[in-house]
Amino acid sequence: MISLPPSDPPAGISRREWRRRTAGASTPENTQSSGALPGLFASAESAAARPEDARPTILTVCTGNICRSPMAEILLRRTLEPLGVHVHSAGTQALVDYGMPQPAQDMARALGADAGVVDAHRARYLIEPMVQRADLILTMSREHRSRAVQMMPRSLRRVFTIREFARLASTLSTEDARAAADAAGDGPRERLRAVALAVADQRGLSEPVADEDDVIDPYRRSQEIYEQSAAEMTPAVAEVDRIVRAALG
Repeated sequence: MISLPPSDPPAGISRREWRRRTAGASTPENTQSSGALPGLFASAESAAARPEDARPTILTVCTGNICRSPMAEILLRRTLEPLGVHVHSAGTQALVDYGMPQPAQDMARALGADAGVVDAHRARYLIEPMVQRADLILTMSREHRSRAVQMMPRSLRRVFTIREFARLASTLSTEDARAAADAAGDGPRERLRAVALAVADQRGLSEPVADEDDVIDPYRRSQEIYEQSAAEMTPAVAEVDRIVRAALG
């Protein structure tokens, strides 16, 4: 696997300069500064700053961005894109430009994903502008959640593991979620952020069981583990869909 995280500079580049490059700063000029590493972050940076992303945005995150996070992305896109939601994914140690392995592709198709969308997926690094831009960040494990929060601490209340989000959201009725969104006004991004905060407010009301907030990583493992990973993820995806529809539907 490619193991170079955005926080670890290559030889000859200072940590400060590396952070500036990978964060993309806040200007178009700085977004282009990663040209010193051709192709490594180009697709990720451009995806984090597309004009159409005035839409409410959900970001899914795993390690390699080839199994769990693209699966969650594809399943959420299928139901939420008609509501105007932009869903994309990235990896903390992404296998940049790799597609989904065949077992993950087969599982996604079996769950109803469009074959063209599955085939088109290419892995991208998680970078700070993605975290900054997203209204809801859903990770596949607590480790990924910690990484996203480390990149941008003020994102804490909109970053969850996907199973954590589902567990917390199960204590929030559809009516209460809609009321939280209504209090934020008519803007779709504001409404999505408001329901994320409402779900975050459920933290502490129930104790998580060890490992039950994570989705198992199936990469290079058996078909049974791929099926287990999907079985852990799909109920959580349905709960995300319910809450987002309450906010935007």
